[in-house]
Amino acid sequence: MQPDMNASNQASHLAILFADISGSTRLYELLGDSDARLRIADCLRRLEEVVVEHGGKVVKTIGDEVMCTFPEVEAAVIAACGMQEMFSDGGIEETGDGSEVALSIRIGLHAGPTLVESTDVFGDAVNVAARMVAQAKVGQIITTRVVIDQLPSLLRGNTRLIDHAPVKGKKDTFELFEVMWQQDDVTRMSPDIVVRPARRAQLTLRHGDSTLVVDDQRPQVVLGRSKAADLTVVEALASRLHARIEYRRGKFFLVDQSTNGTYVRNEADDAFLRREEALLSGCGAISLGRPFAEQPRELVEFAVQGASA
Repeated sequence: MQPDMNASNQASHLAILFADISGSTRLYELLGDSDARLRIADCLRRLEEVVVEHGGKVVKTIGDEVMCTFPEVEAAVIAACGMQEMFSDGGIEETGDGSEVALSIRIGLHAGPTLVESTDVFGDAVNVAARMVAQAKVGQIITTRVVIDQLPSLLRGNTRLIDHAPVKGKKDTFELFEVMWQQDDVTRMSPDIVVRPARRAQLTLRHGDSTLVVDDQRPQVVLGRSKAADLTVVEALASRLHARIEYRRGKFFLVDQSTNGTYVRNEADDAFLRREEALLSGCGAISLGRPFAEQPRELVEFAVQGASA
């Protein structure tokens, strides 16, 4: 839902931080809903204390995730490090039978113009920050070039470029940076791995009269039954937004997000994916939801050219 444009709206340049608690599913299984929810609420309260301590504001909590804003990116990064340190020191929850569950967090950061309306915040910067937390692994702080460029040199020296990756809803590939909050446990990365651009590659998709090219100019496409998909496949067993193809560092990956799974045939063998991903290489065909044994008519043919090894 779009926010109402009225006099109470204020445009502000803010740093947006999302922190997502990992391990809570196991906690619910072991403790039950009531006790687990109390433990998670306590974790969220401690996260809020870190936010306030560094001059930020908690906008809202969404399940096991907290969204907050800061007037400056420096404060947001320092708060993110504080959150990770807090969970590193005390992220173990004891259950009734004496076993332990390790809780940890993933953090994503971005900064930019936002629209502040009452108790919520809207805008493209908020959407990108949400994508960053989705890119983060447990114990990581992931952010963007926009944030890095606004950091003082001391903090900037504790970051590293880790990837060039497509971000859902964005045409351009984003540079992903990790904030290294644990200085004693950092694996050094060769600059050639992440800084050197991948060589140009493209994947061509053909279905009926439609042809679609995936490359660095269009790094992500969605296949599915819906007309909203980039390539619409009228197959009864296909989901509306069945699968997506992503271009990452010169390679192409098919990511299934469907109910019935995706069948892939290439020069080497056949594969079946359900909530999984696979590398596409050479030439082949994709069937959305229907096995090749049933001789599906709505096949999507693909051909990869120039992909890195």
